[in-house]
Amino acid sequence: MLKIAYHPIYKHPLPEGHRFPMQKYELLPQQLLYEGSCKEDNFFEPGLPEDADILRAHTAAYYSDLRAGSIPARAMRKVGFPWSEALVLRERIIAAGTIRACHFALDYGVSMNIAGGTHHAYSDRGEAFCMLNDQAIAAHYLLAKGLARRILILDLDVHQGNGTAEIFKNIPEVFTFSMHGKANYPFKKEISDRDIPLEKGTTDGPYLKILQEQLRELLELQQPDFVFFLSGVDVLQTDKLGTLGLTPEGCRQRDIMVFEWCYNHGLPVVCSMGGGYSPQLSTIVDAHANTFRIAGQVFF
Repeated sequence: MLKIAYHPIYKHPLPEGHRFPMQKYELLPQQLLYEGSCKEDNFFEPGLPEDADILRAHTAAYYSDLRAGSIPARAMRKVGFPWSEALVLRERIIAAGTIRACHFALDYGVSMNIAGGTHHAYSDRGEAFCMLNDQAIAAHYLLAKGLARRILILDLDVHQGNGTAEIFKNIPEVFTFSMHGKANYPFKKEISDRDIPLEKGTTDGPYLKILQEQLRELLELQQPDFVFFLSGVDVLQTDKLGTLGLTPEGCRQRDIMVFEWCYNHGLPVVCSMGGGYSPQLSTIVDAHANTFRIAGQVFF
């Protein structure tokens, strides 16, 4: 059974007119249930992580300041959300969801988180709607528990996974791969283990060809035994914050390619949603919903 991390706290209240589409975290599970792609027992509430789990990826000083609400105002402006205890609780629950999803992926091959993909969170700071790096936390958890030895973080959001690259820059057991818009934020990029910057307007055909070639090389060279997939739908041509030119079908084919690659090679995969900022909320929700539909079809 496809197990999906979800909690109502994922939809956090924001000031009116805020550009982050927080409603998608409520609408996405509703859509999956309505169309019959999922049932109630597909979803699980994550609970809270151990502080020790978070502190493998984040510094104690940063995590303490985040919990206490003593992050400087300028730093919180870089995050883009107003600080609150509820917001920090939300971040912790999302991280716990990705950790728990690892166990389901080891059992069933795949597991998902309705939220997450917070790849702009560094070890010592947050940026761009990201405060705790859920996939980095979960990757460290797998290593610490001896549940994986060679981990691939496959980041296909339109933005480079700068925080993830920083967290794992000296950890050879985790290979960070980011295929993103060359002209997109962050404008000063970190160095992933492999970065594939794409030109503005890159369309379905070239994108999928590059991805196929990269997946083949990653399997041969890295031989991972666990995969984290960041499936941002901000690669769509309609995205307000993206520079690529994928159609909804191209985005769907991307997800098919990744999940079939994992399935065919026996690689457990945990998927977090990442970004999506198209003007029409329905475009975002449907593109994210495709990721869940495809995971269910490929693995079950």
